[in-house]
Amino acid sequence: MNKPVIVQEDPWLEPYAEIIRLRYEAAIKKKRDLTASSGVLKDFASGFLYYGLHRTDSGWTIREWAPNATEIFLVGDFSNWGKKEEYRFKQLNDGNWEINLPSSAIKHGQRYKLLVSWPGGNGYRIPSYANRCIQSEESKVFDAQIWAPEKPYTWKFSPLKKATVNPVIYEAHIGMASESQKVGTFDEFREDVLPRVVKAGYNTLQLMAIQEHPYYGSFGYHVSNFFAVSSRFGTPDELKALIDEAHKNGIAVIMDLVHSHAVKNEIEGLGLFDGDPYQYFQRGDRREHVSWDSLCFDYGKDHVLHFLLSNCRFWVEEYNFDGFRFDGVTSMLYYDHGLSRAFTSYDMYFDGSQDGDAIIYLTLANELIHEVNPQAVTIAEEMSGLPGLAEPFNKGGIGFDFRLAMGIPDYWIKMIKERSDENWNVNEIFNELIKKRANEKTIGYVESHDQALVGDKTVIFRLVDKEMYFFMNKDSQNLIIDRGIALHKIIRLITFATSGGGYLNFMGNEFGHPEWIDFPREGNNWSYKYARRQWSLVDNQSLKYHWLGDFDREMILNLMKENIFTHPYCYHVMDNQGDLILAFGRGELLFVFNFNPNRSFTDYGIRIQGGKYKIILDTDSAEFGGFGNIDHNLTYFTERVGGISGTDWLKLYIPARTALVFKRIPPPSVYGDN
Repeated sequence: MNKPVIVQEDPWLEPYAEIIRLRYEAAIKKKRDLTASSGVLKDFASGFLYYGLHRTDSGWTIREWAPNATEIFLVGDFSNWGKKEEYRFKQLNDGNWEINLPSSAIKHGQRYKLLVSWPGGNGYRIPSYANRCIQSEESKVFDAQIWAPEKPYTWKFSPLKKATVNPVIYEAHIGMASESQKVGTFDEFREDVLPRVVKAGYNTLQLMAIQEHPYYGSFGYHVSNFFAVSSRFGTPDELKALIDEAHKNGIAVIMDLVHSHAVKNEIEGLGLFDGDPYQYFQRGDRREHVSWDSLCFDYGKDHVLHFLLSNCRFWVEEYNFDGFRFDGVTSMLYYDHGLSRAFTSYDMYFDGSQDGDAIIYLTLANELIHEVNPQAVTIAEEMSGLPGLAEPFNKGGIGFDFRLAMGIPDYWIKMIKERSDENWNVNEIFNELIKKRANEKTIGYVESHDQALVGDKTVIFRLVDKEMYFFMNKDSQNLIIDRGIALHKIIRLITFATSGGGYLNFMGNEFGHPEWIDFPREGNNWSYKYARRQWSLVDNQSLKYHWLGDFDREMILNLMKENIFTHPYCYHVMDNQGDLILAFGRGELLFVFNFNPNRSFTDYGIRIQGGKYKIILDTDSAEFGGFGNIDHNLTYFTERVGGISGTDWLKLYIPARTALVFKRIPPPSVYGDN
C-alpha cells in the first residue's frame, strides 16, 4: 500500500499517511505470523475447540493454558472438592495442560473448578474457556458447570442475510427487562419483550451483559468468564432459543462484547489465573485501568490474541450472533485510555499515544468476524473520533462497519440543561447532527443505557422531572408535560432522520420510562425497584406513555419503509433562527421542524423542488399526544413564484413545537408509470 485510500479520501490525513501505512502493514504482518501465511484467521481463532472441556468418543478431555503452573487438578462435587490423583492434569508443551477422563468420571450438570499450583502459591480457578458458570445461592461463589446435554440445541433458523445493513437497534439488558422486581430470564424476554421489539419496527436486538460477570451491578462490563453465558438469565440453550426466535422474526441479534478490560477477581476470572499477574494483562502501571477498577489485556501477546479472537469466533458460531458492539474502544486505542485529552486536532490521533497492539487486535477482530460471517455487523463504541475506525481494512481503516455517534447524546443533554427553548439554534442543531466523517457510517442515538444510569437522567426526566409522577394520566393537564412529550418526539425524529447509517434506543426510553437505572447494591438495600422495565405503563391506554411508544413505532416504520438510509446524506433546505424553523431533505422526504415554543405559523413558505407532497408523520397528531391541528388528508402542491424561471414554494401551517415529515409524490413518467 503506497498511499492508503483513507488518506486519498481525506487530505487532512496527508501528514499522517506514513503512520497509517505502517499501521496497515503491521496488521498484515501479524495476520501472516498468526496464520502461518495461510491468511485464514479462522484457523488461528480456534482456541475454544482445543481448550476447555469437551466430550469425546471415549469420554472427556480438558485442556488449559497455564504456563506458570506447576500442578493442576480437576476438582468438583464429583471429588468432594478435593485433590484426587485420577483428576491430575499432565503437562504438555508451550504451557498447555491436559486431562483425559472416562465417560463415567463426570457428567452433565456437575460443578467443577481447577486447583492450580504455582511457585509460592495455589488457588481454585474457573477454566479460562468454561462455557457455563453458576453461582451458589448459599455461598454466592461461582463455579464452572459441565454443560454437555445429551441432546444439544437444534437451530431452526439461520443467521440473517444482510438484515443489518442499516441497523435500527433495540439495546436491551435481559435481567432488567422484567417488570417484576427480580432478575429477568431469556425465556421471559423471548415471550414478553421480543414481540414488542418486532412490533416496534426495530431490525436489530443488542444484548448486554451476556458474558458472565460476578457483580450484577457492573451492567455486565466486568467480565470474568468470556466464553460463558451469564447464568443469571438462564441456560445456553435458552439464549439460543431467544436468538432463534429473533431470527424467525427477521431480527438480527448483536452482542455487547467486552474485550477492553476484565474483572480483577482471581477465583472467578483471569486476574491471577496461574499465579502470574501478567499472563493475560499488561505489566506495571498499565495492568490496572485507572478509572474502571479492572485489568487491561496485553494485546501484544499472541496467546492473548488467540484467546480474544477465539472468543469472537465462538459467539458467532456457537450462538449465531449476527455481530458485535465492541465496548470501550477508546480505552483500548490509547495508552492513557483517552482520558487526558479533548481530541481537538488530528495530531492527537497520531502523536505516539496510540496502542499499536490494540489497533492490530481490533483490525484482526473485524477481519475475523467478517471472515466467519460476511454478513455480520461490527460497531465501535468510540468517542475520540479516530479517523478510519469505521473504514475497511483494505482502505487503511480498522474495519468496523459503524461507530456510535457518541457526541449526540452529550449534545442533547447540553441543549436541555443549558439553553432555554427560545435559544435553541436550529442551524447548529442540524450541523451537529449531520457531522461525521464522509466515508464512515455512524449509529445515531438520543440516549443509550449510559444516560439512564443512576447519577444521570434520561431525556424525558430532564424535560419533565418530578411532574412525571403526577401528570402522566390523560385526564390531567400540565404544560411541563406537554412540552416534554412534544420535545421527546421531536428530538428522536430529528436524530433518526439525520443519522449516518443506523439508530439505537435503550429499552423503555422510547416510551419515556420513568426514573433511572440502579442495580441492587448495599446503598439501596439490594433493591430491584429501579433495575426493571415497567411495561404496564406503556400498555395502559389511560396514561400518556403509550403516546411516545406509538410515535416511536410509527417513526421507525414510516422512515424505514421509505428506505431513508439508502440516501446517505441530508440536504439543507432552509432555516430561520428568528422563527426557530428548520427544514431539510433526505431522498424524497422533507422534514420540517418548528422548535418555537409559542408561535405557530400559517402559510409558511419553504422553497423546495416543485411537485406535490403528502404528510407521512406528524408529531402533533392526536394519536401521539399532540393537539391534532394538521389535516393529514391534504395534498400539498408547490406554488411557482416568478413565472417559468421562478421558484417553487410550499406553503405550510406549522404548529408550535411540531415536526412534520412530507413525502414528495413524483409526477408520472412519459411511460405512464405512477
